[in-house]
Amino acid sequence: MTLSIPSIHYLAILPVLILFGGAVVLLGVTALVRGALRTSIATGITLLAAVAAFVSAFFQWADLDAHGPSTTIAHAIVLDGFSVVASAVVAVSLAMATLVAHDWFHREGVRGAEYHILALATAAGAVLMTQANDFIVIFLGLETLSIGLYVLVAFDRRRATSSEAALKYFLLGGFASALFIYGAALIYGATGSTNLTTVSYFLGANVVLRPGLLYAGGALVLVGFAFKVAAVPFHQWSPDVYEGAPTPVTGYMAAIVKVGAFAALVRVLVSALGSQLTTWRPLLWGLVALTTLVGAALAIVQRNAKRMLAYSSINHAGFILLGVWAASARGSAAALFYLATYAPVVVATFAVVTIVGGPGDERHTIDSYRGLARRQPWLGAALGVLLLSQLGAPLTSGFFAKYAVLAAAVDGGGGPLALVALLGAAIAAFFYLRWTIVLYADSPEGATSVPVPRATAIAIGAGVALTLVFGVWPGPLAALAQHATVLFTS
Repeated sequence: MTLSIPSIHYLAILPVLILFGGAVVLLGVTALVRGALRTSIATGITLLAAVAAFVSAFFQWADLDAHGPSTTIAHAIVLDGFSVVASAVVAVSLAMATLVAHDWFHREGVRGAEYHILALATAAGAVLMTQANDFIVIFLGLETLSIGLYVLVAFDRRRATSSEAALKYFLLGGFASALFIYGAALIYGATGSTNLTTVSYFLGANVVLRPGLLYAGGALVLVGFAFKVAAVPFHQWSPDVYEGAPTPVTGYMAAIVKVGAFAALVRVLVSALGSQLTTWRPLLWGLVALTTLVGAALAIVQRNAKRMLAYSSINHAGFILLGVWAASARGSAAALFYLATYAPVVVATFAVVTIVGGPGDERHTIDSYRGLARRQPWLGAALGVLLLSQLGAPLTSGFFAKYAVLAAAVDGGGGPLALVALLGAAIAAFFYLRWTIVLYADSPEGATSVPVPRATAIAIGAGVALTLVFGVWPGPLAALAQHATVLFTS
């Protein structure tokens, strides 16, 4: 019996190889160096890997233009426009988060390369999810992403809340992964394959007379994804984990989990299960409505900035789900645009929160920001822009992102659902504007300026620049997202 080795298109998996390779190099260097590796060296290698992964996206795009979308490794990995853009977003998020973490390490007296190794591995898992064309590969990417994040959340061993948050995240994350893999097994039982393309062809060419197994599998897979993106009512872990994790980790996690999970969700629902639209759309309708409204409503009562941003993230997940609900090329492009603009904004927002948190990472009440823009105009203005972008104010990227998913939903016959999402946005405006007003209030007596390290300032500046550029001129990124969806295949 001969062993059949699948052909490998190495350009398709180049970003994953670069990011995993960076983690392996750092691991080897750490093992060979006596004592803890200098943080600057670990940061440099991580940034180099992130930049290389981002640059590789240009070569992948050129290959797409020349040869079109393709699959590799027994059709388990796909190279298409959607995966290329999503991978580039992960690389940008990794680079920005690494800059923020670098300064946090110096402030907190943390040494070593453990954070960087785990960050590179989790980024590789997120990229793998964006390219996955098989339920098994999605699961592998999901676990690679999740296991590293469980450790990163517990990274600050001096704070009990960090360990507590990691335990909660681990237990609920493990439960979500079990639901996902069980759902994938049920879909395999109903269709005879775990490959998304094969599942799509089977369901398109056959009528399933007893679809109970398929419906149950699809529901469990959807619940597994809902846990990962913190959709209501599967969001209970999010506020505690956001609050307990080290702030640079929180920003990084908020960005790459959404990119990886939503990219995989689009492939599963729109591509593999697109013929079952009438079955899963009502479930997603409920998720969108609950997530947008509950996320915004619960954020209003929060006084802790990190918990407020956790509920804000839940509200944003509802808007991205709106693009998935549309189940169209326009909806997928809108979701991709939303992810591409939201990820750098949320990393930059948590960069400001990291600075204001101060030594020990403890000053996270809204009152800590009172008068910040009067004491430090540039820092306060930067946070104000980032908050207004998440609100969806005109001339910021958040405005066009929300408009795009709402328009896609209305196009798909979801006018009432778009109105529900708009109501959620109106509620969310209250706490975004309240925080912005606090920035420009009178400073409390004795308040002092906070130091802004250079690397963190670069990350904040990049986030603000991206949201303003794509807010004033969204056309190029919107066209890229639309073109990426044209070059989309499962």
